[in-house]
Amino acid sequence: MARVTIDGVSDFRPETSARFKLDSRTATVATKRKFDEQVAALDALRELPVENCTDPLRTALTNRNNFIVAKAADLVREFRLEQLVPDLLSAFDRFFQNAEKTDPQCWAKNALSKTLAAFEHQEAETFLRGVRHIQMEPVWGGRSDTAGTLRATCALALVQCRTLTEADLLAYWIELFADKDKTVRVEVLRAIAQLGSPSAALLLRARAVLGNDEPEVLGACYGGVLGIDGDSAIPWAAKFMASADDAAGEAALAISATNSIAAFECLKQHLLEAADPWWRSVLLSAIALCRQEIALEFLLTQVRTESLYAEGAIEAILRSGPSTETVQRLEEVVSANSRLARVFNKHRP
Repeated sequence: MARVTIDGVSDFRPETSARFKLDSRTATVATKRKFDEQVAALDALRELPVENCTDPLRTALTNRNNFIVAKAADLVREFRLEQLVPDLLSAFDRFFQNAEKTDPQCWAKNALSKTLAAFEHQEAETFLRGVRHIQMEPVWGGRSDTAGTLRATCALALVQCRTLTEADLLAYWIELFADKDKTVRVEVLRAIAQLGSPSAALLLRARAVLGNDEPEVLGACYGGVLGIDGDSAIPWAAKFMASADDAAGEAALAISATNSIAAFECLKQHLLEAADPWWRSVLLSAIALCRQEIALEFLLTQVRTESLYAEGAIEAILRSGPSTETVQRLEEVVSANSRLARVFNKHRP
């Protein structure tokens, strides 16, 4: 019941309380209806000529609702409306103010930064603001940072800012090596790899040697070095396969991504020395992903001869995104063996 005061005397009025609850529910329903209408209006823009979408999206970017702004930013990127960059920047700035309340989960800032990056926006300070942002929000049992994706997007976007020297970039990125969000650490390492310079390769090698991080982070180091230094770095990356664990698996996949005969030879040698069944399956998958005819023929031979690796080879081939021709070749090989045919049918895409 609601408390009301008349001539200084307080009293409870049941009818006032009921009316208040009804008005509150009505307002909530009206707000949700308006929100749904705004979302539907944005979705409907895909049915219009792109030139008719500029003004509606400019208006949507001024909306107070962070979800609406995020959706509008995504559409601006989809329609390539680069003339709206000033509006994107204005919205981006707005959602840093009282960010926890105005942009929970960083939905708006994430979409806006992604669109600005896609448009190759050159103002470094825009992305540096995102890189430095930490947004603590309530979660069960305490508070948690929700700005990891924003920092990751902005860190990678710095690569395109021509006003920054390589030394500037490396200085900013090194500070993020200790970021608590794994996604940020991975994207920073990928950004370093995009520099493609000897200094970048050396920094990635140093980070890999230090270890003490999650497999995906170390995998970004291995892949970055191989991307810069090519096949000459395969022996270096192969050293990280000795542990035969998840990080070693990242090293194997990074080596396979070079799509070279040298990669296949390296992975084959490790396969022949592998004792652990899980590790063998990782190496077989990496060999399949080499995309080399010699690698495919090696796997098919394992199936033909019904070797120790036969079943794993079938699974590795079928999980590598094979061409129709490759699937047909494998099917022909297993057709004479009912056990292997069952394995084939189980994993067939």
